[in-house]
Amino acid sequence: MHNAFISVVCTINQRKEVGLISDYLTNIYGVLSSKFADFEIILVNNSPYEPEISEQVKTLSENIRKNIFLLNLSNAVNRNHAVFAGLDRSNGDYTVIFELGFYKNPQLIEDLYLKTTDHFDIVYCRARGRISGSSSVFHRIFYYILKKYSDLDIDEKAHNSRIISRRALNSLLRLRENLRYMKAIYSIVGYKTAAIEVEEPISGADGETFSEQFRTSLVAITSFTTFLRSLMLWIFIFSLLFMILVVANAMKVKFTSYDILGNYQEVISGWTFTVVLMSVFFAITCLNLYIISIYLANIYNEIKQRPLYIIESIRRF
Repeated sequence: MHNAFISVVCTINQRKEVGLISDYLTNIYGVLSSKFADFEIILVNNSPYEPEISEQVKTLSENIRKNIFLLNLSNAVNRNHAVFAGLDRSNGDYTVIFELGFYKNPQLIEDLYLKTTDHFDIVYCRARGRISGSSSVFHRIFYYILKKYSDLDIDEKAHNSRIISRRALNSLLRLRENLRYMKAIYSIVGYKTAAIEVEEPISGADGETFSEQFRTSLVAITSFTTFLRSLMLWIFIFSLLFMILVVANAMKVKFTSYDILGNYQEVISGWTFTVVLMSVFFAITCLNLYIISIYLANIYNEIKQRPLYIIESIRRF
């Protein structure tokens, strides 16, 4: 038995996850009770299904229930914020974020812990692959931007499930960003990090809709990369080249009545040049204003200092 206090954090976001709670708790209890000196299980209810969750917990034995804490958030929040609610409540020497999808493989908790004995502070589960789907191209573009336009060390095959040492968790909890993308936060915190491979593939964003994935990606790109700043530079360069091309074409038509492609053009003084130039720069101005508005929105969300979550109740079983 390992002489360590383990906290297990699990978030519940959808109705289909509620039905897995009983098996999940029963399975991980078997490993925690037999392998660790002390433990706690923190369920973060980020859904409106508290009665169903409570009913499932009540069917379990007293030995299991006494180690469970249920955090009911007063309103559904971003999934990353829900995870942070559980991390805030964690008291263990090590904290394991253990997804419901791994309920058939509870031994993974001990495997993660054993890896930390090699002096690693963060150990995550790494999938062998990703389930292909309509958003696979979107994910490839997203991770390409993260890797190219930031210094973050993010594994695109990393599951959310991982173990975090107490000292790494203390550092992580000091990063109170409202715009939160947990995989980027783990990278910023640093500490020695390792991965263990698991058979379970990455399946999209665990039930998130495309619009939710897009918003999360936009937060990650605008908050943790220089991509949009680089994009603005390229927009300026291409607009400058286009302006030179338009000016050269207009001058050629004015003096020769032929454009740069060799086509005859009737000269109408100033009209073509003015319309094209106004159209191009109006579009570029609108795009730049949109990009600036993203940054302003990020700043606005940070300076408001709204709480990441509000706990409605804590229930001890």
